Amino acid sequence: MATIPIRRQDMPHPFARLPAEWEPQSGVMLTWPHAHSDWAGVLDEADQTFALIGAAISHRERLLVTAYDHDHQGHILAILRKAQANIHNTRIGIAGSDDVFVRDHGPLTIATPTGPVLLDFAFNGWGGKYPHALDNVLSRSLHDQGLFGTTPMEDVALVLEGGSVESDGEGTLLVTASCLLSPSRNPKLKPEEIEATLKNTFSAQRVLWLHHGYLAGDDTDGHIDTLARFCDRDTIAYCACPHEGDEHYVELKAMETELKGLTTATGKRYRLMPLPWPAAKLDIDGQRMPATYANFLIINGAVLVPTYEDRADAAALVILAQCFPGRAIIPVPCLTLIAQHGSLHCVTMQLPQGVLV
Repeated sequence: MATIPIRRQDMPHPFARLPAEWEPQSGVMLTWPHAHSDWAGVLDEADQTFALIGAAISHRERLLVTAYDHDHQGHILAILRKAQANIHNTRIGIAGSDDVFVRDHGPLTIATPTGPVLLDFAFNGWGGKYPHALDNVLSRSLHDQGLFGTTPMEDVALVLEGGSVESDGEGTLLVTASCLLSPSRNPKLKPEEIEATLKNTFSAQRVLWLHHGYLAGDDTDGHIDTLARFCDRDTIAYCACPHEGDEHYVELKAMETELKGLTTATGKRYRLMPLPWPAAKLDIDGQRMPATYANFLIINGAVLVPTYEDRADAAALVILAQCFPGRAIIPVPCLTLIAQHGSLHCVTMQLPQGVLV
């Protein structure tokens, strides 16, 4: 069976694994919005949202920000200071970027017996939907600047976005068929070849495929991080739509049925935590935006949760507090983010312990 060439080396790392997001982290990446992108018309609002995210991260771990140029770097520092971020815990690199969704153009980190390794997967703008030339080389540029310290970075030919794969850290991956099997990403690979490549790259024993799930306004072809998330090895939080008249009802109900049929590595049913369903959020053109509470970010000691000025916000915070006992639950207003077809998890990428020192 053919698989994508994994790395520049002849052999993959033995015993490599994709850590779970709740494991100890050294930092979180942000690619800051700038005027040379689709964010030009909402920069003030975007700056404030990113400042809230960055400040919360900086008080718990390192914050690694990508600025577009030196002027942008100064602008970001001023905003972070105003937001009372921990500047001593903040590093800023300079690299061109097409967009802010570092979850998808940033590196994925594997843990190996000799330490963490950054994997720079190919990024093609979510299947050629958007410009991506700058985003595709951003991680390599930051690495060349020394911003990841001595952590090695390796190229992977597979087109894979970070938002399209969930890991429990123990050999189980959760993915969606609509995204990973999209012909606009890896058209020469058969489904079984994509699964084999995922298992080989991440030393995974199981890949759990969801064949249902949908969010209007989502440009990713159904990233798993907008629909269903591991909270621990036995718990999955997921989007649930209770309204039969809503366009999402049939697909999300079918996804719920799929989730109920999944089992953990030990053969137990997952503890499933349905997340509240916010009212429809429309952009200035009247199109529905992808508001989802599943797009939360786990960091050291806390969970950042997207909110949408909706009556369901409070219930979402309560449910996620039940999923993450002992962690602070921090709401972050994200209406500005979903207007650009992403949310909180989409604009962040965690770096496990040992990457930033």
